[in-house]
Amino acid sequence: MGHLTTRDAYKNLEDRINWFTQGAPPTETLYKILQVLYTEKEAKWAALLPVRPFTVKKAAKIWGTTEAKAEKFLDHLCDKALLVDSEYHGQRQFVMPPPMAGFIEFALMRTRGDIDQHYLSTLYYQYMNVEEDFIKDLFFVTETRLGRVFVQEPVLTNRQTNHILDYERATHIVEEAQYIGLGTCYCRHKMYHAGHPCEIDAPWDVCLTFDNVARSLSEHGGYARLISKEEAKDALERSYASNLVQIGENVREHPAFICNCCGCCCEALQAARHFSPMQPVATTNYLPEILSNPCIGCGKCANVCPVLAITMKEDTTDADSKTKKQPVINTEICLGCGVCARNCPAGAIHLKRRPIQIITPVNSTHRFVLQAIEKGTLQNLIFDNQAFANHRAMAAVFGTILKLPPLKQALASKQFQSIYLDRLLSMHKKRSS
Repeated sequence: MGHLTTRDAYKNLEDRINWFTQGAPPTETLYKILQVLYTEKEAKWAALLPVRPFTVKKAAKIWGTTEAKAEKFLDHLCDKALLVDSEYHGQRQFVMPPPMAGFIEFALMRTRGDIDQHYLSTLYYQYMNVEEDFIKDLFFVTETRLGRVFVQEPVLTNRQTNHILDYERATHIVEEAQYIGLGTCYCRHKMYHAGHPCEIDAPWDVCLTFDNVARSLSEHGGYARLISKEEAKDALERSYASNLVQIGENVREHPAFICNCCGCCCEALQAARHFSPMQPVATTNYLPEILSNPCIGCGKCANVCPVLAITMKEDTTDADSKTKKQPVINTEICLGCGVCARNCPAGAIHLKRRPIQIITPVNSTHRFVLQAIEKGTLQNLIFDNQAFANHRAMAAVFGTILKLPPLKQALASKQFQSIYLDRLLSMHKKRSS
């Protein structure tokens, strides 16, 4: 009976996790992962928590305990990076982070002795690199991507920097952040323990988190260290020098993270290689252009491309040198990161703006709503355990829906199946006409 009760606790937690727009396909491996991260009691209690931010008072009511005991347990979950806390209008709130970028990564963003990180890494490798259902669900189920690539600013010319938008600059994100956290790269940490160490020996201490996530991770358990803007820019420079790709949350305003990724360890870049030409992340608004005159055919650009988008082919246009090769870029899979341009010894690679610009969601709410519509789970953002969301949460969701194109609004209305939403959209249409 005890075994069944334990199993039920983790099964309920799986269901709770999959209430997110981003979930985690239940498998025996996921069950083992949750056993490492959560005790049975933690799993049982966490499974009862709302999807939206909640207060100590709300948690105490759900758990049937005092607010003092509830807050102590909530702090304990924050210390394990299974919850993130924040302050809203002077009131402390908590939220369960999604699997990724979230509690899966947080567990390996520092060295810790309370869990077996080697065992956990082997489970992660099995779940993500072998079974793959999680990766497919994470990166390819919705048109709106979780992450987006930042262009390497140092390779842009003065003319190009006049056209780069603020949100396309990693340095702008750093300058705008109230808090910046620096942690261990989860991907390289995981692959090291799983027996597949980084092939380019890239630095580990380059994982950047911002604002509330950075503050919470630094205050609880030391999963990140609060750093200055200058230290954050140094982390970017060290990442540029190691040919790493900057991938951040796919929003224009206040992204929660920027990872500095290598093609051999990062799940997103591995997915780009494995499932090519499908793109797991939103690309930059740039594409590399190779100038054949200065190009010496050395092949360095192909060697450093993190997603293998460049191949070397015989240059049949050069009659004087039959052995010379010319790089060819597959623009369907190119990220537009600029790593190739940085490494070209002849300066033969320039970045140009893509003919069709990539659309980036405004903020996290905008991204959540778009992904929920595309995945058919919009109702999960409005309802929580069959109870209405609070007015502030509903207002944020509805406000975002009203700004969507008509087709997306129609899909939202169909999924939500709400007379109230239909009337709201109808009123908005009349006001706009």
